[in-house]
Amino acid sequence: MNLLHDIPLTALHFYLTAPYPCSYLPERDARSQVATPTFLISTPVYSQLMRKGFRRSGTHTYRTHCDACQACVSLRVQAKQFTPNRSQLRAWKRHIHLEATLQPLHDKPEYYELYERYQRTRHKDGGMDNEDPESYHSFLLQSHVDTMLVEFREPLAHTAGEQGKLRMVSVIDLLDDGLSAVYTFYDPDLPHAQLGVYNVLWQIELCRKLELDYVYLGYWIAECRKMSYKTQYQPAQGLVNSEWIPLARKETT
Repeated sequence: MNLLHDIPLTALHFYLTAPYPCSYLPERDARSQVATPTFLISTPVYSQLMRKGFRRSGTHTYRTHCDACQACVSLRVQAKQFTPNRSQLRAWKRHIHLEATLQPLHDKPEYYELYERYQRTRHKDGGMDNEDPESYHSFLLQSHVDTMLVEFREPLAHTAGEQGKLRMVSVIDLLDDGLSAVYTFYDPDLPHAQLGVYNVLWQIELCRKLELDYVYLGYWIAECRKMSYKTQYQPAQGLVNSEWIPLARKETT
């Protein structure tokens, strides 16, 4: 067995955290199951864990494991079968001009400036614990698996070598069966923009080009309005009782 590339899940240890306030459902407590040691969680191992409902935050790999709640459902889009609806097509056409550049994980001052502005505008009511520079770096710019950072910029028609305005940054993990959308942040001040929608469509298209099957969009909670958009990308599957089953579109309200 190649220790770096063929670690069985039985080599990992799993522990439960203490209860903590849920970020998505008010007045509820949450718990997580954490996989350790982190240095053994390579891309092949992480791909297996993703299929069992795990996610990562920086180098910490976890899944929800709440005592009295099973609201969090891992969701993935079947990329090869995906068909955009009219609204999604409009978003694609509106932002197709953006230039996307794949990068290794690294930092730039303009990344954090955009991230902070996005958090300040999109998460006024809280729910994110990664707003300071140190937490932001640990959350997005540390990884033990195959991860790419994608810049989306306005194109420039002149001045060779000059970069266009940064509009969006996406951190994406490459799995053996698909892509995992770790986190995306974008310019919150553009009128009539649908950058979040465009980003999901872009990841689905990249997944197809790589001949992979799924785009994993993290957890979906039926009672959480912020997460309702995830079922708009069809066909989708949800992990329920350890089985991936079709997950129908939920209309937004």
